[in-house]
Amino acid sequence: MEYYELHPVNPQTRFINKAVEVLKNGGVIIYPTDTVYGIGCDIFNKAALERVYAIKQDAGTKLFSFICPNLKDISKYAKVSDFAYKKMKKLLPGPYTFVLPAAREVPKTLWTKRHTVGIRVPNHEVALTLVKELGNPIVSTSVTNRKSEVLYNPDEIKLIFDYQVDLMLSVGHLEGTPSSIVDLSGEEPEIIREGAGDLSVFY
Repeated sequence: MEYYELHPVNPQTRFINKAVEVLKNGGVIIYPTDTVYGIGCDIFNKAALERVYAIKQDAGTKLFSFICPNLKDISKYAKVSDFAYKKMKKLLPGPYTFVLPAAREVPKTLWTKRHTVGIRVPNHEVALTLVKELGNPIVSTSVTNRKSEVLYNPDEIKLIFDYQVDLMLSVGHLEGTPSSIVDLSGEEPEIIREGAGDLSVFY
């Protein structure tokens, strides 16, 4: 795979452009978020999505979230209630995955059985710049080993995934905690996973 080291706050445009080109051509990349490294592709590329599922050794049964550039963009891909909007406005961008009713625009392979999707707006310049430049959301699933342990060291990630993905954007060692997952698809918020970020607004 191609491997580039980026500045986490002011990422080099030429490396972002290379990653976007790979995504547009149906490639799979590894990129940093505000929590951990993620494996991603354009959500509208079916073949690329199948590659991500294969890499994660998952037959489409797990909820894969995807990244949007901002709260406004989320409404294109999910049905957002007034309550959900107010909560997300306080917390985004940030280390949260919000489960919302899926809009028709989202490929059904990313839907759960309950017709919901997981959406992120991470507080990380590299991830946000990627989706803005691509013009489409990208899949966000944590980089893990075969034991489902999250990997933080880019050298270890490169060694394991060298022949599985097309490109990696590195910002060095990440010591993040996976995002908190909050289900806002029903009448009451439900905390699915307590991870990074303050969840006190839901209690």
